[in-house]
Amino acid sequence: MPDAALSETDEEYARVYDAMHSARASSSIVRQLYARAMGDAYPWDVDPASSADWPLLGMMVGALRMHPDQQLIDLGCGTGGVGLWLARALGVAVTGVDVSALAVRLAADRASAFQLPADRASFVVGSRTGTGLPDQYADALVCVDALGKRVDRPAVLGEIRRVLKPGGRAVVTSSRSRTPQPPSWPEDAARAGLILEAGHERPHEPQMWSRLYRLWNQHEDELRGQLGDEQADSMLYEARIHEPRLGNRQALVVTLRRPRNDVPRAARSTPA
Repeated sequence: MPDAALSETDEEYARVYDAMHSARASSSIVRQLYARAMGDAYPWDVDPASSADWPLLGMMVGALRMHPDQQLIDLGCGTGGVGLWLARALGVAVTGVDVSALAVRLAADRASAFQLPADRASFVVGSRTGTGLPDQYADALVCVDALGKRVDRPAVLGEIRRVLKPGGRAVVTSSRSRTPQPPSWPEDAARAGLILEAGHERPHEPQMWSRLYRLWNQHEDELRGQLGDEQADSMLYEARIHEPRLGNRQALVVTLRRPRNDVPRAARSTPA
């Protein structure tokens, strides 16, 4: 499947994430610190650089309700661990989408470790608002920690609806401030033509990020030595900005569904 064309903004993001993945690929320090922050909730074979702990993986399995041989999309897949783990666990095929060409290559290289043949694991360059995938491509979708402040959430939800088959589900993680009044997921979902099936708070997640940010500060010298000053500065800046705000953060997992009767006009039969 061909890669999607990226906007200038997404190309800038791609360069940033390419540099990040390049630095982290040759070091285990980031993995070790995530594992310490998550404790026994850390899924080692997934190797997440996100909030994808064991409880989240279990929640996704239950919410997606997939059948063997169906198609899953991992949107903002990074190096692919979440999608690959789900594909193996559920007996489905996964297509991962990420702006970083290097992340896509790293994800493809990991498929064999999950014992997935080529026809069950593919990865392409694309953005959250322009995946390049066909309409009604997948039975389900996951998007973990890829809806940041600078993301056009209505556009992402519109793309999610487009690539899902009618009746397909998406599980999306989101983080927001408790005050002021946060955006409404039911309203955003409805505007995108999706149904909000469920929403769950993960009260332990801000505490995990707090532990991780403190570990980054404590291991600054190792981060600089193994990743370089540019990557270490970026991580320490993230910790400095976000750690004081975690007390007011709410971590959510939402399950969205494209209505079963949501059929494009072109596909509807017109009486003669």
